[in-house]
Amino acid sequence: MTLAPPPEFSGTDRDVDTAAPPHRPDRLDPADLGFTPREPVKWLSPAQLAATGARVALSAQFGAYLDKRELQVALPTRVHDHATDTDTDTDELWLDYVADVGDGFDATYTMAYLLAQQGLEVAGEVTPRGHVLVIGGDLVYPTASTERYEDRFEGPYTAALPDAITQDSPHMYAVAGNHDWYDGLTAFLRLFARRAESNIGGWRTQQTRSYFALKLPHGWWMLAIDAQGDAYLDDPQLEFFKGVAATFHKGDKVIVTIHQPSWVLAAAHPRAYDTLDYFLQQVIEPSGAEVAFLLAGDLHHYARYTSDQTPRQLIHCGGGGAFTHATHHLPEEITVPPRHSTLRRSGRQHLYELAATYPTRLRSQWLGSGVFGRLPWRNPGFTVLLGMIQTMLLLALQSGSGRILTTFLMTMLVLVSCMFFAVGLSEGQQRATAFVLGGAHGLAQLALGVGGWLLWTQLPVRDLPWLWQALIASIGYLPVAGIAGVLLVCAYLLVAARFGVNVQELFAGQGIEDFKCFLRMRFAPDGSLTLYVIGVDKVGKRWVAQPTGSWFRPRRPLRPRLVDEPVTFGAPKSAATSSEFNQRTDDEPGRQAAR
Repeated sequence: MTLAPPPEFSGTDRDVDTAAPPHRPDRLDPADLGFTPREPVKWLSPAQLAATGARVALSAQFGAYLDKRELQVALPTRVHDHATDTDTDTDELWLDYVADVGDGFDATYTMAYLLAQQGLEVAGEVTPRGHVLVIGGDLVYPTASTERYEDRFEGPYTAALPDAITQDSPHMYAVAGNHDWYDGLTAFLRLFARRAESNIGGWRTQQTRSYFALKLPHGWWMLAIDAQGDAYLDDPQLEFFKGVAATFHKGDKVIVTIHQPSWVLAAAHPRAYDTLDYFLQQVIEPSGAEVAFLLAGDLHHYARYTSDQTPRQLIHCGGGGAFTHATHHLPEEITVPPRHSTLRRSGRQHLYELAATYPTRLRSQWLGSGVFGRLPWRNPGFTVLLGMIQTMLLLALQSGSGRILTTFLMTMLVLVSCMFFAVGLSEGQQRATAFVLGGAHGLAQLALGVGGWLLWTQLPVRDLPWLWQALIASIGYLPVAGIAGVLLVCAYLLVAARFGVNVQELFAGQGIEDFKCFLRMRFAPDGSLTLYVIGVDKVGKRWVAQPTGSWFRPRRPLRPRLVDEPVTFGAPKSAATSSEFNQRTDDEPGRQAAR
């Protein structure tokens, strides 16, 4: 949703103002805003569960047929040069990174609002707004469409920074995530891959493909690749990045960003790291450049891995607006490349340890245990669905003729549904532990149904005609059975999560909007890069219109803070060499004069 220019003023030559002031909404009304603020996605609603399972199946079977990356060869390519965009007073460049942004309005706008401010004071230091904003994927949930991009991404970001575009306006680039890919990347490319420069609110957009390269000050680079999940790298993309790498100087430092943190996901998806590993071997290593850190989103929290064996760090930060993910299930140690990598070379493996997370592991455990209080009211449709299934099981057990057949059919429905819940919602969950836990969950739900039936037989209604029993059960038994069933699901999720099954559903069902974060990077005059991880424990819930700046401000001030110690990476060797060369060149006239 790009803001249209204000209509021209129809006055006389004597009038001072030549244009009407830009429209500023004074309430969260879709007719006034130009977009509809959306509630967070209810991931456990019956329709959403069915859609999620279908997407996982279709993505696994037909994802390659929707791959449009090779078609992008018709689109122009360019390296976006920000090497000279440093501040004239401080000679430094600031870059922001946020990912997984397009969910409910409150969380999405909270992060957009923080990113749009001229500066944020954290730990007694003012960090300026990034001249460049990189969005690390999943700009919209649950699936991509033009309308969803307008409501869940463009609208909130335009409201946060409605400034007119000038030469000094910040720039925005975006990596395509798996949720952006669910429509074959159609809406994403329409929004970002334009031949002419465009804008989203006060951010300028100028990328032309779903992947890009940024040249940054003092020998720094950022390469953002589009691996479409764990798919291969297409030839046009590979050739583009090989061409970029050919311009590197030996000793340059590179930030490689990809949508998913495959170094973490490799435990459940054995080949998840292969694409990234291939890119590093084929593109980066021959160039003589050094990868400072790998950066990703997708998991909706912050985590950083470090190693004593290499200066390279592994960072993922997906706290841009979507529901908060668990951090207490992250592995304490990982080996990169993974031991089962098909591209592994001897001597290249490094052991990494988990250095920091947000939220903390203890806080994550506490959030997970709140499933009993959050999941039922966040997903009322799920509670109704469970009540309906339990009521149907009750009536099958209570039916006279045909009891065996109807009871068998309902038993199979419960068991298959619980199995699907355990193994069918996330790709890669088809393992023995998930099947066992899904089966145990199904038996528990059947036991609940049999217990409810035994209680029903003690009531006076047991002797009424079956249709009357069905009516009474729908009114009186269904709500109680639904609540009991959903609490049993909560208990199952807590147990299953201990075995690494349905961890995402444990947190998706709760829809926790708090604990959001983004990265702010400072490229200093000496060539060093300092990474600030800025988090906010509570997102805004009530918004007040204001006459300038962002359209709305939070009624209660947000409290951004550093959630990890600042991380500093040394200057690229190429920058030091260039600095020494320039110094010698500058001193040469003086030496000539002295002689």
